Amino acid sequence: MECYAFAAKCFNKHEQRRIVMKILVMGAGAVGNYFGARLQQAGEDIIFCARGENLSVLCEKGLEIQSPKGDVAIRVKATGDPRELAPYDLILFCVKAYDTEAAAQAIKGCLNPGGAVLTLQNGVESEARLCEILGKDSVMGGNARVGAEVVEPGKVLHRTNGVIEFGEIDGRDTARARKLAEMFQRAGIFGELSMRLSTIRWEKLLGNAAFNPVTALTHRNIGDVVDASAERAALDAARFGTRQAARIRSVERRDRARWAASRDQDAVRRDGVFAA
Repeated sequence: MECYAFAAKCFNKHEQRRIVMKILVMGAGAVGNYFGARLQQAGEDIIFCARGENLSVLCEKGLEIQSPKGDVAIRVKATGDPRELAPYDLILFCVKAYDTEAAAQAIKGCLNPGGAVLTLQNGVESEARLCEILGKDSVMGGNARVGAEVVEPGKVLHRTNGVIEFGEIDGRDTARARKLAEMFQRAGIFGELSMRLSTIRWEKLLGNAAFNPVTALTHRNIGDVVDASAERAALDAARFGTRQAARIRSVERRDRARWAASRDQDAVRRDGVFAA
C-alpha cells in the first residue's frame, strides 16, 4: 500500500535548485514521524514506512504534529513496503528493538551508493546486528533526544527536546556525516555529530536504565523521582550496574582513543564543533 501523489507539492522552485535528499523513515512511530515531518518541512523528500491503521491514516489524511516548536499538518508519502520507492540516500531506522532483524532484512539493498542507515533505536546492540545484515559501511548510529508519543494513528504529541546525536560507527569524520549534520541543522533537529558514538549511546542507556523502570514502577515523573530519597537509591543502583557494563566493554576509553587519533578535530559540535 502506498500514497505519494502529494510529493511534488512539498517543494517550491527555489528548494528544488539544491540537491534534495531522499529519506525513508523506517518505523513511522513517534520518533520517526517527528523527525520525518521536520525534515519534510525543510524540503527533503521523505517516505514514511508504516503498517496497519497508522499507514492508512498517513495515506488518506497525512501527518499531524502538535509541538511547542510549532504544529505541523502535512500530506506525506507512505508505504508498507520499503522496496517500493527505493533507493534512498538515507534511512532513519526507528523500529523497536524486537523488530530490528525483520526491518533490516526488509531494507536490504534499498540504499543508493554511499547512502546510510542511521539507527535511532534505544540500546547499544542494534548497530552490530545491522552491520551484519547490511554491511558496516552502510550503518551509522545515533540517539533520538525527543519526548513524543503517538496519541492516535497519524497524530503525534511532541513535548520536549527534538534533536539527533549521531556519528559514524568507527568514529571517523566523514563527508557523509557532515552532509547529514548540515541537513539536520536546516531542519532544526541537529544535536551533535560525535566521534564518541559508543559513549553517547551508553550515556543515553544509562539514563533509560535508571529512570524508565523506576518511573514506571512508582507511577511518578522524573522530577518527582529525583527529589525522593528512596527512588534516588534505586536510580543510583541502576546507574551503577549500567556503568559497570560499559566499563567492561571499555567504551569510553576506546572512544577517547579514536578521538585523540583523529587528524581533523574540527568537525561539527552542538554549535559547530565536536564535543570533547
